[in-house]
Amino acid sequence: MKRTKTIPDEQRFRSALKSRGLRATETRLSIHRAMMALEHASADQVCRWLEDNNEAAASESSVYNVLLQMATYGIYSYLLSADNKRYFDVCNFTHPHLYDRKNGVYKNLPYSELSEAVNDAFRNYRFRGYTVEDIGITVVCHPRGSSR
Repeated sequence: MKRTKTIPDEQRFRSALKSRGLRATETRLSIHRAMMALEHASADQVCRWLEDNNEAAASESSVYNVLLQMATYGIYSYLLSADNKRYFDVCNFTHPHLYDRKNGVYKNLPYSELSEAVNDAFRNYRFRGYTVEDIGITVVCHPRGSSR
């Protein structure tokens, strides 16, 4: 049976925390509200969203620690940008992305069957000494009319 591929609403987020022995603190809930709105964000972007939306105040390092904890527990996932900045993704399932190199923005592409097909094709492929876990697809681009 396939996992439901939706962004976890607050109720499902609370359940995910509880099943992992974590409390649903106001900081975690505020950060999750930011992630639901942003979908892909770095810690500084989440901090800006929290401030702009009068949510629970938290330092950038606290936000980063919560985001990393959510990724470690499999509630979120993360992507590394070309400049090695970590962007967290509220969608923890495999799906392709568009990455705007100039603006440092990730967007979901609506072609999840493409990711599934590539992963299925490589599922039994063997790399000596390694097991393929997942293959992420990221289309790297920049806005038309601008240089790299």
